[in-house]
Amino acid sequence: MRHQFSDRLFSGINAALLLIISLICMFPLYYVGVLSFTDPDEYIKSGVLLFPEKWSLVSYEFILSSRSFVRSIGVSTFLATAGTLLSLFVTAGIAYMLSRKRLPGRRLLMLMILLTTLFQPGIIPAYLLVRELGLINSVWSLIIPVLSSGWYVLLMKGFFDGIPDELEEAAAIDGCGDIRAWVRIILPLSLPAMAAFGLFYAVAYWNTFFHAVLYINDQDIMPLQVVLRNMLIDSSLSAGGSSADIGYEQPPSETIKMAAVVVATVPILLVYPFVQKHFAKGAMVGSVKG
Repeated sequence: MRHQFSDRLFSGINAALLLIISLICMFPLYYVGVLSFTDPDEYIKSGVLLFPEKWSLVSYEFILSSRSFVRSIGVSTFLATAGTLLSLFVTAGIAYMLSRKRLPGRRLLMLMILLTTLFQPGIIPAYLLVRELGLINSVWSLIIPVLSSGWYVLLMKGFFDGIPDELEEAAAIDGCGDIRAWVRIILPLSLPAMAAFGLFYAVAYWNTFFHAVLYINDQDIMPLQVVLRNMLIDSSLSAGGSSADIGYEQPPSETIKMAAVVVATVPILLVYPFVQKHFAKGAMVGSVKG
């Protein structure tokens, strides 16, 4: 009885602490969302609000009237879409190649990929490489240098190692070449891994910031995160909203900033439900199996 009581007490305390921590973590998100929908007049009068009486979409209308902000959404969408597809193709191709035991020089290639996870070239060599490739002020400078990850390649290789060789042998007997077997058999079996790594890549491309600051000088191809940073720093919103476009004077800078944060955050959050059924299994890629 004492043991059961202590277990229940521990579980109750643990649940209460986790609930409190969760509420603390969720409160900033809640406050950002509420503030972005707050009516400008009410915010000016009251300041900090936990639940406004009047709701408004003026801040969203204002930021969406900004051509640079809307353009940056398009740039980030292109990065997240094209970059994720290309990264998955390259990562899966290299991982599958390394998982084939008959590949000549397989150990040397794995060692070279492993070294990339331990040693990074640094900012200046990376910038010089991008400049020599002629990618400065190009959206491809935000994709090609980070097209794949050595760590992801090794993890996905572990997933391919778990696929029986008999499947590939049976495909060869039926007349399938290596590429066709990879596309028609291996990739469909790899949906959990592809979903997990696809989500990781999509989040990374959507949140592209540092490389954009280094390689992009043209304001027309700035990704969303850079434009959002500029908006958060510049209280006057020089990113380009026009009060005349919405028939309302410029809303308070704080509500504009919060609306921009919501617009930059929600799209990538909506991706998760579509890959949820595969993500839990794919997240275990490369783990030790008993």
